[in-house]
Amino acid sequence: MALTLPFRRKRDPDPPAPVQRRLDPLPSARFRAEREADWRRLDALLSKVEKRSAAALTDEELLALPTLYRATVSALAVARETSLDRALIDYLEGLSTRAYFFLYGVRGRIGPRIAAFFRHDWPAAVLSLWRETVGSVLLLVAGTIAGYALVASDSNWFMALAGGMAQGRSPSATTQQLRDILYKGGTDGLEGLATFLFTHNAQISLLCFALGFLLAVPSTILILMNGLTLGAFLALYADRGLAGELVGWLFVHGTTELFAITLAGAAGIRIGWAVAFPGRLSRLDGMAAAGRQSGTVMAGVVVMLFVAALLEGFVRQLVTIDWLRYLIGGAMLALWLAYFYGPAGRRR
Repeated sequence: MALTLPFRRKRDPDPPAPVQRRLDPLPSARFRAEREADWRRLDALLSKVEKRSAAALTDEELLALPTLYRATVSALAVARETSLDRALIDYLEGLSTRAYFFLYGVRGRIGPRIAAFFRHDWPAAVLSLWRETVGSVLLLVAGTIAGYALVASDSNWFMALAGGMAQGRSPSATTQQLRDILYKGGTDGLEGLATFLFTHNAQISLLCFALGFLLAVPSTILILMNGLTLGAFLALYADRGLAGELVGWLFVHGTTELFAITLAGAAGIRIGWAVAFPGRLSRLDGMAAAGRQSGTVMAGVVVMLFVAALLEGFVRQLVTIDWLRYLIGGAMLALWLAYFYGPAGRRR
């Protein structure tokens, strides 16, 4: 008879074999297969932009970019959360970063960006401000008519309106003195004169733009004041029978200079309008959006003022033939109009 020890534990039976968990052998592969088409398309679009520019994309491709970017970022979040393979996460991080910098950051190298600015961005921004530009032109014309009427009725208004711009031109000057100013020519000190003119006009334009946030009131006043000054000079020279000569003298650089100041006024009006009537945006957001658009215009205005200073400081002083002055000024005006309102502003 077999004896059983009282304190001896009965030996446990063999433990059951561990249950094998059924794991998906290739989760990353399936995850990739479901989304890879979007990633490849985003990659292709970004490569296209990086090799050329945003202008290389069609409207459909531009609209697809934000959607593809969001889908990629969402896939990256899932990949990180579920600890998919490192190579896939690295790929999605790189793709998301490239898309982010294109959509929200500074894109491309400085050379292509400058080329894109002159090829499309600047004329497109000017074209988008056409209503404000028309308003600014009307203000300038209204000021010119008012200045002309005031001086024509009472010459004492001239000094009040011309101020420091008179520089020897006044109702007390003789006709010959006024004529000499238009045709005196010469080359001495032209570099300094061009610099002074550029600085003076740049100050006016920047004030028109920068003070626009005050509901565009200062911008409007500055445009009107420029018109009043212009009208005062026209009345003075018209009284001496030199109106045509004066217009030719102004035309050389004025078509560029006044156009630039008018655009600066339009940019200020756009910002003021965004503050007064923000629409669905907050006033701050509306002003920021208008500021970005107007800022592009102002960057080009500086270029126009530089060109105007060269025309005024050199070409106007060296060219003393009336018809040639009209031809140069008219050609510059036609060039600007074709550039801003022609195909360049509409090209994508």
